[in-house]
Amino acid sequence: MKYSKEEVMQYVQEEDVKFIRLTFCDVFGKQKNIAIMPEELPRAFEYGISFDASAIAGFGDETRSDLLLHPEPETLMPLPWRPEHGRVVQMLSSITHPDGTPFCCDTRSLLKHAIEDAAKAGLEFTFGTEQEFYLFTLDENGKPTAVPCDEAGYMDIAPEDRGENIRREICLTLEQMGIRPESSHHEEGPGQNEIDFRYADALTAADNALTFQRVVRTVAHRNGLAADFSPKPLPDCPGNGCHINFSIRPFDNKSVFSSMIAGILTHARVMTAFFNPTEASYARLGKHKAPGYVSWSHENRSQLIRIPAASGEYRRAELRSPDPAANPYLSFTLMIYAGLDGIKNQIPLPAPVDMNLYTAAADVLSVTEKLPETFAEACQAAASSNFIRTHIPAKILAIYCDI
Repeated sequence: MKYSKEEVMQYVQEEDVKFIRLTFCDVFGKQKNIAIMPEELPRAFEYGISFDASAIAGFGDETRSDLLLHPEPETLMPLPWRPEHGRVVQMLSSITHPDGTPFCCDTRSLLKHAIEDAAKAGLEFTFGTEQEFYLFTLDENGKPTAVPCDEAGYMDIAPEDRGENIRREICLTLEQMGIRPESSHHEEGPGQNEIDFRYADALTAADNALTFQRVVRTVAHRNGLAADFSPKPLPDCPGNGCHINFSIRPFDNKSVFSSMIAGILTHARVMTAFFNPTEASYARLGKHKAPGYVSWSHENRSQLIRIPAASGEYRRAELRSPDPAANPYLSFTLMIYAGLDGIKNQIPLPAPVDMNLYTAAADVLSVTEKLPETFAEACQAAASSNFIRTHIPAKILAIYCDI
């Protein structure tokens, strides 16, 4: 349900809400929040709530440190793990300077602009994420270890799969928050899990991806475990991916769908620094079903983009390079603009690479464009790209690539 400001204030009163968490994220997608009391809600809606931006990496320094959070009532969401009496809710918030101008590092607002630009072209992009994570045991001091909670494998079941009940609790918690998971299962790595989401509009999908990690970490902690979303938690085991399923509406002809994919392939290398924003990300790429080349195919999990076996409203493409360290707002923003570029310029879709690139011959791989192999290479590609400089604010690019 999407609430108005008046409905939020009524909800807070009727449901005995005592704390409202105004939530946002930094440029890397790490969730932040400040809690206010119900009496401050009218002020928050009218003027915003100030916070010290200099304490958040990349947001500013001490000379101009004040920014304002403006809660968006349609994002109201209860936090089910908090007490029912004296309830806690959250609202995602936009960020402005004191004079009301938008803050350039508010990545959620960047995605809103991308959605608006797509709408001007008569198009709507939809997304659904498939995030993987490990569950590790805690030591005697409650600190995470590198010991997985089980030794189960792909789609194994209990008792080998010790994450089954935790995934169940995660999915039920998400449902209580109005978020709809589609499926869940044990992944290939020991203690590795995956939960997938049904497609949604871009902003909802990004909001859900952000909230999902918080829910997973909270539920894991309540069960005496630690959830790890890092790209390569264990050196000899599969890394954590964040596969992004994407499509476009209206889907009335194959040429639009193909050009969208072609645009994303065209800009794949220069977008990689934002899809894979850590050094560890590049230990994952190119192995264990994580792509290493710029290619596509049908149903082929060795490719950067695969077209799953689906039809009608479920027809989609899957981008397989991103990992859970990526900021979903930036990822979706770039994918929208790359897709729009492909459609506008009618970029032709290259021939599919219908082979297993993990076992392909050297002569085949030598003529196939590679994804960046290091974070430094990815940053160099991003910094020299007119496409990136057009759609990513200079300040964000500088923060990511240490320019």
